[in-house]
Parts: sequence; C-alpha cells; structure tokens
Amino acid sequence: MNRLHWRDYLDYDNPVASALMAKMAFAAHERPRVKAQCLRLLVTLKLDPARSRFISGFIDTYLRLNQEELAIFEQVLSTEIPVTEQERIMQLTTSWKEEGLQQGLQKGLQQGLHDGEVIALKRLLHRRFQVIPEEIVARIDGALPEQLEQWIENTLDAATLDDVFKTHS
Repeated sequence: MNRLHWRDYLDYDNPVASALMAKMAFAAHERPRVKAQCLRLLVTLKLDPARSRFISGFIDTYLRLNQEELAIFEQVLSTEIPVTEQERIMQLTTSWKEEGLQQGLQKGLQQGLHDGEVIALKRLLHRRFQVIPEEIVARIDGALPEQLEQWIENTLDAATLDDVFKTHS
C-alpha cells in the first residue's frame, strides 16, 4: 500500500480508495492535505451514514492529526475544498468528536461507579470489622466490578472477614 501514491486515487469513485489513501505513500507534511482529500472523496460518494462513519473512522485512525496538523487541515478545508463538501466533512468530523465524547463519558461513568463500589466496600468492611488488612485493601483496589458487587452482597451476611471473600457456587 505504501508504494502507491495517494494523489493517483483522488478521482476514484470508490469508498475503498477513500479509505486506503490514508495508508498510501505521502510525505509527513502532506498528512493534513491527505486527510482532507480522503474525506472530500468520501463525502462525494454519497454513501449511507453508517458506511460513511465507518470509512471516516478508518481514515481518522490512520491519519490522526496533532494540533499543528489540525490547523493546517482546517486551512486546507477552507481553501481547497468546495463549501458543500466542507459542510459534509465537518458533519463527519463532528460525529467523531461526539462519538469520542460519548465513549469518554461512558468510560468515566463506569470508572466512577467502580470507584464508588470500592469506597463503599471499604467503608462497610471497616464499620463491620474495624481493621482491614493491607492485603485485603489491595485485593479490593484491584477487583473487577463483578467481584466488588459480590463482596458487597457477601458483607451483609458475613460473620468474618473471610466470609466476605468466599465464592458462592
């Protein structure tokens, strides 16, 4: 793939060309222009939204731009790409940002829930058994969400600290 030159595929009416241009030969300074042209080709193909997002995700994965390159990318969009295509490209890139934000929020919520369960279990154990050995604290800190849930449930009926960490079949 890296032996093919991306410019040779600019006029191909093919979504695969749009995606694979991101993996073809180009100089480092061309990265923002290549990305803009890959996306320009993609939006001219008028694919359904799901396919467009899939291919644009491929392009974004292989041509992830740093801040300096993003500024050049935006300049290329505004000076070299027709306005109607600019708008559709911006819709695609906005959907990446929204998708990334949603994934980040979801991950943050999951982490927050996990952290809350860790804190709750430690508080329950401390209240119930007063002293929690360091090895138990380390075990709780490294636990999977399912384990934490089970241990919290076990705490309700446990007579000893060992009973909390027994697995029930």
